[in-house]
Amino acid sequence: MLKKNEIYETEFTGYTSEGLGVARIEGAAVFAPKAVAGERCRVKILKVTKTVAYGKIEAVLTPSPHRVKPACPYAGLCGGCAFQHMDYVEECRLKAQRVEDALTRIGGLKLGPVELLGAASTERYRNKAQFPVAVCRGKPDAGFFRQRSHQVIPVEHCGIQPEAADQARATVVTWMRRYDVPAYDEESCTGLVRHIYVRCGFQTGEVLACIVANGERLPKEEQLVAMLRQAVPNLKTAVLSIHKKPGNAVLGSEFRTLWGPGYIEDMLCGLRFRLSPRSFYQVNRDQAERLYEKAIALAGLDKSKTALDLYCGTGTITLCMARSAKTVIGVEIIESAIRDAKENARRNGIENARFFCADAGEAAKRLAAEGTQPDVIVVDPPRKGVSADVIEAMVTMGPERIVYVSCDPATLARDVKLLEERGYRAVRAEAVDLFPRCAHVESIILLTKGVANPKTELGCAFSENLEAQK
Repeated sequence: MLKKNEIYETEFTGYTSEGLGVARIEGAAVFAPKAVAGERCRVKILKVTKTVAYGKIEAVLTPSPHRVKPACPYAGLCGGCAFQHMDYVEECRLKAQRVEDALTRIGGLKLGPVELLGAASTERYRNKAQFPVAVCRGKPDAGFFRQRSHQVIPVEHCGIQPEAADQARATVVTWMRRYDVPAYDEESCTGLVRHIYVRCGFQTGEVLACIVANGERLPKEEQLVAMLRQAVPNLKTAVLSIHKKPGNAVLGSEFRTLWGPGYIEDMLCGLRFRLSPRSFYQVNRDQAERLYEKAIALAGLDKSKTALDLYCGTGTITLCMARSAKTVIGVEIIESAIRDAKENARRNGIENARFFCADAGEAAKRLAAEGTQPDVIVVDPPRKGVSADVIEAMVTMGPERIVYVSCDPATLARDVKLLEERGYRAVRAEAVDLFPRCAHVESIILLTKGVANPKTELGCAFSENLEAQK
């Protein structure tokens, strides 16, 4: 039996789904952060449960060739980046294995090794930043939460965020200190500024700065806008998000434009998209293009087919599919995103797409009830995955193919298993790294109706369709 606070010598052999190192000591599984597989370490046990134990590395006795010195000064403090202690080669191997393990252990699938498409750059790739605001050392400041807490770690420069995000963060903090604007306090629900939210168009260069506040107005709004315009090149708009409710949600449900049009634009897959604060848009634009190319190729569309895109956001995948399909339908629960999607279709001259606002489950039922039978359904749900009613409605519509894009391998595997129980077969799975240095990974899987094992045929079709999209 392992003892708390005792130090043991062991070798790490793998990783958990969250990226913790896994070792076995006296027959028990032990998890520890900042480990690299293949290393021999001294580990201090911090917690022991009936099935597993948790510890921390006291000393690395035999370092892995993949261990590196973290480039970020906040590594270990900020809860954002999980893999600053290993090189990118090992990170990609870990993420591919994570997807494969989930599909095998949870989904019961045997699709073979999962290939992961790594990113060309691991720095400054995010187009969206969310800085929580708090009182730190007696003054308002902003940064990121410490892992598994709501303690704000002030961060002046983040290596995975664009420079504009750092500039906007610093400017808002300066404005708060200059004009005594209070930071929001989660416990008492008092104070004003809760988050600083920044979105950037990597192709257009346009920047949106959004202040999330526990109120309908900000003091010295004109001064704030002037300071942001001076400090942030290419700032196109500044927005206030009114958020008076307690809880962990970053953005409120009401918005007021302080300056500019209230949105920015960016280019993706050759199309132009309008982005409001709440519009869903993948945080890594370059990798999103590669992910969407794969999804559209797997969809196997032609001008005789209809495609349904559930959880469509601002219509990115929907409108990209429109170029290859007869008709596309996009569904999203956020009204502002649907407005953006319709405007995006208009601006890009796409006339074979229609969008409506609804919960994915309700929309799927509605389409099934009106007799809409899409040839392909694409889903890109939030981390919690697809609900049971959405799965039932998709199966009722009976598409030839389902393309499932996911940011959580575990919920993906769970949902694929349910779809397999209802007559669909998983054919191909791949992964794309949209989040270098962070624990998340994007994966994509193709399911076909009643086809047991068409790997070879679909593999050829996949390659041909991907080349056609390029």
